[in-house]
Parts: sequence; C-alpha cells; structure tokens
Amino acid sequence: MDGRDGPFATPDHALRALREARARAGAGTAPTTAAIYLGGGTYFLPAPLVLKPEDSHLVIRGTPGGIATLSGGRPLSGWREVTVGDKKLWSAEVPLLAGKPWAFHELWVNGRRAVRARHPNHGYLAVDDLPDKGAEWTKGHNRFQFHEGDLRASPTITNAEVVVMNRWVESRLPITQVDEKQHIVSFSKKSVFTLEKGDLYYAEGAMEFLDLPGEWCLDRVAQKLYYLPRAGETLDKTVAVAPVLPQVVRVEGTAGRPVQEVSFANLVFSHTEWCFPDGFSDAEHRPTIDPAPAPEVGGFGQAAIGVPGAVWGEWMSGCRFDQCRFIHLGDYALELGRGCHTNRILGCQFSSLGAGGLKIGETAIREDAASQTRGNEVSDCDIQDGGLMFHSAIGIWIGQSPDNRLTHNDIHDFYYTGISIGWTWGYGPALATNNLVEFNHVHHIGVKSDGDGPILSDMGGIYTLGKQPGTVIRNNLWHDMAGVRYGGWGIYFDEGSSGILAESNVVYRTTHGGFHQHYGETNLLRNNIFAFGRDHQIQRSRPEDHTSFIFVTNIVYFDTGVLMGGDLSNDHYVMDHNLYFDARPGAKADSLVVGPCSWAQWRLRGHDAHSTIANPLFTAPQDGDFSIPEGSPALKLGFHPIDLRAVGSPKSRNDSF
Repeated sequence: MDGRDGPFATPDHALRALREARARAGAGTAPTTAAIYLGGGTYFLPAPLVLKPEDSHLVIRGTPGGIATLSGGRPLSGWREVTVGDKKLWSAEVPLLAGKPWAFHELWVNGRRAVRARHPNHGYLAVDDLPDKGAEWTKGHNRFQFHEGDLRASPTITNAEVVVMNRWVESRLPITQVDEKQHIVSFSKKSVFTLEKGDLYYAEGAMEFLDLPGEWCLDRVAQKLYYLPRAGETLDKTVAVAPVLPQVVRVEGTAGRPVQEVSFANLVFSHTEWCFPDGFSDAEHRPTIDPAPAPEVGGFGQAAIGVPGAVWGEWMSGCRFDQCRFIHLGDYALELGRGCHTNRILGCQFSSLGAGGLKIGETAIREDAASQTRGNEVSDCDIQDGGLMFHSAIGIWIGQSPDNRLTHNDIHDFYYTGISIGWTWGYGPALATNNLVEFNHVHHIGVKSDGDGPILSDMGGIYTLGKQPGTVIRNNLWHDMAGVRYGGWGIYFDEGSSGILAESNVVYRTTHGGFHQHYGETNLLRNNIFAFGRDHQIQRSRPEDHTSFIFVTNIVYFDTGVLMGGDLSNDHYVMDHNLYFDARPGAKADSLVVGPCSWAQWRLRGHDAHSTIANPLFTAPQDGDFSIPEGSPALKLGFHPIDLRAVGSPKSRNDSF
C-alpha cells in the first residue's frame, strides 16, 4: 500500500488510479481481478463513467450497508416560496450548463418522480379530426383538431408538448400554436404515423397546467423551475434532482479487444434523460443513436427503439450486473449493443423508467459472428413501471440477437409490450434464433396495475418478429394485457414469426385474445392454457400456403367473446387434442361456434378431430388459479398440469405464492 490506492473522491479518479497501477505492473503481467468499492452516497457524475478494454477483470461494488448511486443528474437548491397568479409555489433558479440553457423533461423530488405539469391531470383527451387528410398511413401530421375547450391559447402553451398515441407508438410534439376559434393545435414536429380521429393525447409543460401537488414546470426562457409541493414536504429538507446526462456508464470495447469480466454489484444507476435533440441541451455527452430519429418527427416507428440505455455497452463479454438497481431513469435502463457476448444480469431491479428495461442486440444484422450480440442472460430480475416518457418502450427488447436466456423475471406495468424478440418483418434474414423465455411472470401490459391505460394498440405480453428456429417460450405466466383499439394479446407472433415453440404457458385476461399469429409458419403451441379473452381467444390474421401453426393439447376457457377470430380460411393450420369450454351460464357444447363455423362444420374441415368441449375443472379460474384435479377431462387429451410455483423473480414468488 503506497497511499495511492484510495480512498478517492470520485469513481473516475479511482478508475484512473487503477489504470496507472496496472500500467506500473507491466503489460506482460497476467491479468488479475481488481476491485473498486464505492461508499454509500450519491455520486453526481460530470460525465459518464467510461470503461475501456484495459479495465477488464474488474469489480465495481457498493460497500455493504450503504447505497452507492451513480447519478446523471444535478441537485437543485435555493428553493423559495413564490406566488404566481393565485398559485403558491416553490421556485428555484436553474443554472446554465456549459453556458447553455439547461432543459429537462423529468425531475425527482425527495426520491420520487415528480409529474411534469399535465393536462388533463388524469386520463386522456381525444383527437377530434384531422384538417390535413393523408393517403399514406406512414406520413405523420403536424396539426390536428381538438374538441372545443380541450386546449387553450394560454400564455405559456408554446412551452408545452402534446403527447399523442397512435397505433403502437407515441409522438412527442412541441406546440407552436393553439387556434381556439378553429380548434386546431399545431406543432414543430410531425407525428410518426397518420393520426386518426379518437387517438388519445395529453399535454404537458405549460405553467397553466401546474395545479396538483407533486407537479413541476420549467420556464426555459427565464430558467426558473416551479414546483407545487406534496403534503409534508418542507423547503429546508427537500432534495430535487434534474437530469443532465443521458448515460451514467459506458462500456466501450473494440473489435478484437472486448471489455471482459467486469462485474457491477450492489450499485444504483439513476437520474438520466435522453430526449430529441431540441429538448436536451448537453450535446457534449449526447450518444450517437442508431437508428437516428428523423429531425422532423417526434417519435420512433416501434418500441422507442432509438432511445439509448443509461448503462450502455459495446464489445463486452463475460460481464455481470449483480443485485443492482436501475431506478429513476429517463431512457432505457441497460443496453447491450454490438458484440456483447455471455453477459449476465442477475437479481437486478428496474423501476421508474422513462423508456424500457433492457435492450439486447441491434436492429442491424451483423454477418461476422464476433460482432453479433448473443448468449446473454437476464434472470431473477424485477422490471416494472416503465414507459413513463416513451410509452411504447418495452420491458426486455431483443433485436437481431441469438442464444439469449430470459428466466425467472417479473415484468409488469408497461404501456406497450413485456418482451419483444426479433427485428425482421417477414421471412428475410434474421438472427433472433434459439432464445429461451422461461418461468417469467409478465402482467399488466397495456393497462397498468393502477388502471391507467390502455393507450396503445398492437402489443402483447410477448411479441415476436421473423424466423426464429430454436426459440422457446415455456412455463411463463401472462395476464392482464390490453390494447386500446386492437391488439391486446398474450402471445403475439407478428410478421414472419416462424419456428417458435410455446408450451406450458398460462395466459389470461386479455382484451383481444390469448394467442394471435399475424403470419408465420410451423409455430408449435402445445400444453398451454388460454383463458378469459374479452373479444376472442385465438386469432390468425393472414392465410398462407404453408402451415401457419400447430395448436395441440391446449385448454381454451372463456366467458365472453368468441373462440376464434381473424381469417380462418384455407385451413392451413393444425388443431387437435385440445379442450374448449365456454363458461357462460347456459352455454351448450353443441352450440360452440369456431369462427364462421359450427363445431360440426369445423370438424368436417379437418380440425380438432380428437378435441373435447368440456369443463377442465380449474380450481379457481376467476382468481387466477388454473390448477386442475386428477379427474379433469384435459388429462385424457394428454395435457400435463402446469406448475407455476417457480414463475417470476424470487421477490415476486415470495409475494404471490
């Protein structure tokens, strides 16, 4: 010990000292694992902590008993009481950053996410009409007509944005004008897609919206922040943090020289924000986005895909995140980009997320195997309360990436999709093969636990794209999925999804069905339970010349809607050895309708020759207990009871079972 190994004031200083010590030891020395311990407290980083290949074989760990937080924000002080109009508020001066105005969309006060002043406070408004009619649905609008009284031409309205939900995406549109006479609101950006009458929206950011405790508003011209305190909050004990950095950690390996065997343990990552270029002032630390957003458009085409991870890696292998917390973030939490192999995310918590939980892989197909992201694991994690700024973000997104394992996770409270795998629309080249999704508990997708939503369409508990031979979706629990116009499905095989096995899953309480296949081939669904679809239970949307799917030894149990929907023509699918039961009082087995057919006609078409219409005798289906007794008729068809005791993260299992 020579006095140069710590303690140090900042993580970056400790990392630089370690590099110097390793350099003094000599390049020929065999690599040994070093450790950096972070004491309890919040480290407000001036720039992301960057790890390079020379930092391999390293543990960065929070000390036991303390909470070490790597923050991308800055604390705001100097609060004072002010009166604005008839409102008694708190106000603080917002300093410049590098000589530029500091603009942000998120704020955390006393450890809680504050609400950017919003109208309406609860629920949503609806688009009344479109003055500019478009023929192509992919072309967005930069104005729409609102219902009388929904928006006002108030003094600070051009400080606000409208967030409008359309199809499966949101668009964040800065307001340039509100014409109350014509009922037209105009924007400096276009929506992602053509808007439709009835699309939901809200507005946020105007001073006139600041009317509920816990709300805040930033006057970007005067650089003043206003906050309406919650009950019990006091000026002298209030700690407010606003985001400065889009990322707190960057792991930057290179081709042929990855960052290897770095372990992050017992750490908290917080207070980041990424927004569109005109909404974020700190260009110095702004990451390169792929795919980059079109400057004239206020959103992304799907999954908020261009929003980066607060912790980001490229060319990293054998690295771990153990018992870490990703909380109070304005973007995706963790992103494993190009060339990330065999990394493990274990026992981590992801919550209060501006976008989604994890992104694994890329949208691009890499021909070189070393450049592909593959073989990563996410296990025993709690991923919740996401999409708070980018509503179309996903719990876990896997792009063009094979051989990953998602096991024993709890994923809930997202507005769009729980798990998404694949990024090829149709039957073209695809890399998302041999992925395992097992023993996960995914619930309240589209509609949140507090009843908020649905606001988006075309989503699922799990959503897939493209050819995926070897991908297995097994022993998962999916429930409470909702879409606003269409598409609140449990298991959703979208365009080109092929070669996937889904078995021993339990899916219930969905708005549009437990299973939907848009189009694909030779997917196998066996030994699943699909229950309580509101509109229908099973759907196929596009007939094709090949076999769409094989549906055998499943139980389908419902008390509303119909058994099957979509286009069931051409009969190029296999259905047999299933048990169906319409649980409505007075429903008769011989009156079961399958799509356009009676049960007898359906069987004459060659389907369900060995299937049964009977009560499976679930223990308590209305309470989510789908266990079956020894005498269940489902067992005679070859159905095997599904044991859910191992489903979800350790925490969720302790809470639920």
